Amino acid sequence: MAESAVRGGSAEVTRWIGTANQGYSPYAMEELRRMFPGASFEPLAPGETFLAELPRKRDEVTRELEEQPPIFLRHMQPVEFTLPVRGNAEDLAALGELVRAEAPRLAGRTVAAHIRKMPGTPYPYAAIDSKEAIDAALEEAGAIPQVRNADLLFAVYAGTAGLYAGIGTAREMLSDWPGGAIRFQREEGQISRAKFKLLEAERVFGLDYASFRRALDIGAAPGGWTSLLLERGLSVTAVDPAELHPSLLKHERLVYERKNASEVRYAPGTFDLLVCDMSWSPALMSKLVLNLADALAEGATAIVTVKLMHRKPFQTIRETTARLSQAYRVLRAKQLFHNRDEVTLHLARKL
Repeated sequence: MAESAVRGGSAEVTRWIGTANQGYSPYAMEELRRMFPGASFEPLAPGETFLAELPRKRDEVTRELEEQPPIFLRHMQPVEFTLPVRGNAEDLAALGELVRAEAPRLAGRTVAAHIRKMPGTPYPYAAIDSKEAIDAALEEAGAIPQVRNADLLFAVYAGTAGLYAGIGTAREMLSDWPGGAIRFQREEGQISRAKFKLLEAERVFGLDYASFRRALDIGAAPGGWTSLLLERGLSVTAVDPAELHPSLLKHERLVYERKNASEVRYAPGTFDLLVCDMSWSPALMSKLVLNLADALAEGATAIVTVKLMHRKPFQTIRETTARLSQAYRVLRAKQLFHNRDEVTLHLARKL
């Protein structure tokens, strides 16, 4: 191990950098507090990242997070080493030394370097420059630098008090992306960024939209979600009193109902996918989604967003899922990276 690195944690207490969407780290900490009584926290980037000490072994933490998937906790980086921040070239040298010291764990494995910086950190290097230096050290250690789908992640969080580093799998860190920030490239002619939410939901919930046949998109305008489903080969019925984007209107697999969702009815079992991303209250959204449940085949999938309008997120989610459970099984609730003041629900129509 690099001489300047301090190994963190013990056999029974482990340290982690937790990350949530901006403004939601208090709720992520509360999730961990409920799972791990006796946990302690130190805020880092206000409202977003924090240092957690959990009174559990590392594999126990990973297992608990798999058994009780968190809603607001987006990413968990193990903190195995802490290095001082000197604000000069010695920082890169120390990271390289740490990588080489861990060669027995890294040699022969594909490894992705993830570097994040807390606002105000004296660490001077951009992520791309840090990654280049770490990749060079990985090669010296006999590892194979890789960007995606690597065997291991070498993660570094540059704070104001130090460089927090840890090595682990994407499973342990809850994501294969730095900080769990899943990013998609904006395409020319893309109707809205809301499309990114549906793309991220596909990854996080393990879906394949191309496996569905007929989708109902309620509150569809301007059509970001409808456009993605059409691209995947589905037939889509889009419902909204507002206008869809003109580029969609002549699509042969689109039926556009320019009405309120409360005004439409369909034959039982018409659709195998329902999606809903509208800026209505959770109670009104739930009412609409429940009223259209009969239009879904048994076991059909639903992806809906829940607006956290009054900042009582746990209560809002609890009340909304209780309502929806009349007709749906709630498979998971998750605040995606592309959600803002909302969460996304993955539902299945009850048999």
